[in-house]
Amino acid sequence: MNTGSSPRPLWQRSAETAMALCLAIMAAAVFLNVILRYGFGSGIAASEELSRLLFVWMVFIGATAAYPLGEHMAFTALLRPFAARSPAVLSVLTRLIHALVCAVCVLIAWGSWQQVVVGLDSHSVVLGYPMALLPLPALLCTAAIALMAAIAFVRNQPIDFGHESEVE
Repeated sequence: MNTGSSPRPLWQRSAETAMALCLAIMAAAVFLNVILRYGFGSGIAASEELSRLLFVWMVFIGATAAYPLGEHMAFTALLRPFAARSPAVLSVLTRLIHALVCAVCVLIAWGSWQQVVVGLDSHSVVLGYPMALLPLPALLCTAAIALMAAIAFVRNQPIDFGHESEVE
């Protein structure tokens, strides 16, 4: 979260709103289903499918929003010694990290795309939505993170050492 006095960017507010909506709908659906099952002996069959779909989307929206804020896992303890002793080595390692992030994103995006294509021909049992909606957020997330990492690579953007613990 941005703790400064400047307003949060639109993309950050939009991502937070989307995640909050997903969480609110999931919580309401599950709560209502529990009340109906234990109180009246029947529930809403669509509740579980809807919750699973929203959870997947919420996680990947959060992962995409966390990347530009530097809130993903970072092994800063491995890089911190190079910051003071050898800035040139740190620069090379930073570019390598950005390149590796791009490469991993391409691999995940490729696998996600294959799952999206497979999912176009099948539908969920209860709600009937295309099963391609489950791997789609992984594809979109990795495409966005790869783009951000590529920009960071070109700009030679430094790794943020402002994490709360040495190894996260």
